Amino acid sequence: MTYRIAYMGTPDFSVGALAALIDAGHEIACVYTQPPRPAGRGKKDRPSPVHAFAAERGIEVRHPVSLRDEGEQAAFAALDLDLAVVTAYGLILPKAILQAPRLGCLNIHASLLPRWRGAAPIQRAILAGDRQSGVTIMRMDEGLDTGPMLMKESAAIGPDTNAGELHDNLAEMGARMIVEALAKMEAGSLEQTPQPADGVTYAAKIDKAETRIDWTRPAVEIERQLRAFAPAPGAWFELAGERIRALAGTVTDKSGNPGTALDDALTVACGEGAIRLNMVQRAGKGAMEAAAFLRGRAVPAGTGLT
Repeated sequence: MTYRIAYMGTPDFSVGALAALIDAGHEIACVYTQPPRPAGRGKKDRPSPVHAFAAERGIEVRHPVSLRDEGEQAAFAALDLDLAVVTAYGLILPKAILQAPRLGCLNIHASLLPRWRGAAPIQRAILAGDRQSGVTIMRMDEGLDTGPMLMKESAAIGPDTNAGELHDNLAEMGARMIVEALAKMEAGSLEQTPQPADGVTYAAKIDKAETRIDWTRPAVEIERQLRAFAPAPGAWFELAGERIRALAGTVTDKSGNPGTALDDALTVACGEGAIRLNMVQRAGKGAMEAAAFLRGRAVPAGTGLT
């Protein structure tokens, strides 16, 4: 049996699950995504990754600014859906949308719920020093990621795992799991479990101010910050007025005045300990190892980074 589905997603993370549903033979009646946004040097409107993928496959794409309009809700109901599958869509689904599909709305969420409900679970898990993340398939209700859980699988966060690597791992996992969930639904073996009241945390959207490195913080926290924002948007500092992204680093037990280079190899003193920057990126350039960066721009001991 295959299901008639509306797929609702926007970023790269959401593309794999859409592809997996298509490959599994499900009928994608329509794709909902965020409207095209200005991007690039010319600031021309660029469709979301999900929009671009669906258009290539010849699937109808809708990108309403809101789903609270009665006309939009009627258009959604007219699709006569079995299910909606939601993955990092970016809009809140009102009750009329949640109730329209015959079997409801399922969400692929990149955390082990109830930990890290909300917009940025991957980055928040790394920032917090979590040792594991994962994917939860849940049935949606009117709350923020509060619905009952249908499937859950964990994935390790290693000491060097960055957000890009975890993103790709969880996207692949979620794509596989949603297909498995629908197969179980067809077989009548998909069980749902209410989320526990204990352990709830919220993954607030990343604010741009959080990406600037504050050298007065402990080195262990700064190292997590580097990984949480790599490869994008990138944690950053200023060196003689130039903004430089720091994408990876190693904590050391050296010490000194926070923000001061302690040697000629980009080891920078922090509030507690120090961090050796291993991978950096200048504006308009590709990421490079610190040794390559230093060949083009020396940073001698005693240099101040802000």
